Amino acid sequence: MTAFRKSTFAISGLLVLIGLQFASFPVRAAAQSVTGDWEGTLNPGAQPKKRIVVHIAAAQDGTLSGTIDYPDDESSGVMMTAITYKKPVLHFESTPSLVVFDGTMSDENSQISGTWTQGGKSLDLALKRTP
Repeated sequence: MTAFRKSTFAISGLLVLIGLQFASFPVRAAAQSVTGDWEGTLNPGAQPKKRIVVHIAAAQDGTLSGTIDYPDDESSGVMMTAITYKKPVLHFESTPSLVVFDGTMSDENSQISGTWTQGGKSLDLALKRTP
């Protein structure tokens, strides 16, 4: 192999590696904007209000995971069984709680407004980022 081909091959390999690194950047950046702790209150009308705390974390590859706390019921760490975030839309499910949430992130990344469905009943829920 000539010196020219060797250097062309080396440069091509380097460009592929750089491209792969940047290809995962949007996934990680989007995941980071939704990670953290979020709190909201369900208002079911005639029943007492119910606080909800959502914890979302991201692995290095951008894969999301999360748990849900119900402080008023003294229940915490309920696993999310599915979670996706494609800016600005968040979707998560929790099979143990029979919960589905679909929401939209605000432009400031400070609030996720959406619908909390549990046991066939749907309520509006605004989750606000907590410090």
